[in-house]
Amino acid sequence: MKNSTIQAQVQVVEKQGLKKILGVSFGIAITIGGTIGVGILRTPGMVAANLGSPLIIMLAWTLGGIYSFLGTLSSIELATAIPKAGGWYVYVRRAFGSYGGFVIGWSDWIANCATLASIALAISEFAVIIFTGLQTSIKEIAILIILAFTIIQWIGLRSGSRTQELTSFIKALIYFAFIIACFLWGGGKLSGETETIKMPSTVSAFFFGFIIALQSIIFSYDGWYNIIYFSEEDKNPGKNLPRSAIGGLLITAIIYLSVNAGLLYVLPVSKLASSIAPATDAAQVIFGAAGSKIITILSIVALISVLNAVLLIATRIIFGLGRDGLFIKRISSVSETGTPRRALFFTTAFVIVLIISGSVDTLIAISAFFYVANYFLGFSSLIKLRKKEPDLKRPFKTWGYPATTLIFLAGSFLFLIGDVFGDPLNAIFALIFAAITYPAYKLVMRANQT
Repeated sequence: MKNSTIQAQVQVVEKQGLKKILGVSFGIAITIGGTIGVGILRTPGMVAANLGSPLIIMLAWTLGGIYSFLGTLSSIELATAIPKAGGWYVYVRRAFGSYGGFVIGWSDWIANCATLASIALAISEFAVIIFTGLQTSIKEIAILIILAFTIIQWIGLRSGSRTQELTSFIKALIYFAFIIACFLWGGGKLSGETETIKMPSTVSAFFFGFIIALQSIIFSYDGWYNIIYFSEEDKNPGKNLPRSAIGGLLITAIIYLSVNAGLLYVLPVSKLASSIAPATDAAQVIFGAAGSKIITILSIVALISVLNAVLLIATRIIFGLGRDGLFIKRISSVSETGTPRRALFFTTAFVIVLIISGSVDTLIAISAFFYVANYFLGFSSLIKLRKKEPDLKRPFKTWGYPATTLIFLAGSFLFLIGDVFGDPLNAIFALIFAAITYPAYKLVMRANQT
């Protein structure tokens, strides 16, 4: 009798819904933490190589922030109008039907899992630079890192969200400290007058160079939409999400522009353009031999925050898919502390398989196609829902609609075409995956009907 009572209590606990305990501080943290990684420490070199002029470099990073801001506006409308966990697939499913949601949801989850595996491996590689005796244990360290953050999130939503806030705050502080160090001890000139590189000789060459640079910049800003995955757990999504998303993006843009200004102050533009790791080069100018180790530590801190954010996100995608009947429904249970534990376990297990298999790079290359497709279909959903459900309550409406949404939609389409022509082989693999999803969708729907 006692055992049956305990079992009944556990079942009640496991069927509880997601807890609405998140606020603006978490929203800003998940935006900053899931966006700013190590790309900003490397991308400025490639951008400088394509653009050459410090003023044009800064203009390009500003335009990347503005473009991301346009996307943020539209994503906030979707998230506040339909505050459900799961992200892009929720809106695509509402606008275009269950199969569209199934494809976007699964591709989004797989892409985030591949990102998780890649981040864990990257942290391990940075760690063995400091602890050289661990060079033969990179995969083992990566698995331990994933398991450590799984335990933190398993404890509860408060544990996972507080970890995100703390790691994002520490990361922002360290980046600002690096920026200040550049200007205090860099001793260069922001104008780049000490040394320049040859600019493209034709308008077309400059244009294509600018587009390539802008695409890399926008990829560095990727993560501005992270708050949409947590709209269901926010205490007041209609009020908090706009503040979180816009505030987080603004801080991110300030850090990105400041890092670029700092690098240009320390390094001649020709040196920046030829550098594979410009932040490391700048740190060596400032701190000498210790510069490389300082950037390695900064990279680890930056990636830890991203890893926690992406693990939170991936868990909510598969949770939402299960709850909406697009995967096994049992995976959508929630513990009394607000964690979708079965979804978290399933996500962690798949990430560990990816780490062991060594197929992460290939999967990420394929997933890049779906990342852009998700934006395109997500914002197409906004336009569709404006017509399909004009009376849907929208606590936040996109500023400048439809122009702002159409600009971002056009950009997403162009980047999608660019990905297809830039990497046709993986684009074909992505299309094969999309084709496979249809019989998988039918199988899942049939299983949930029995």
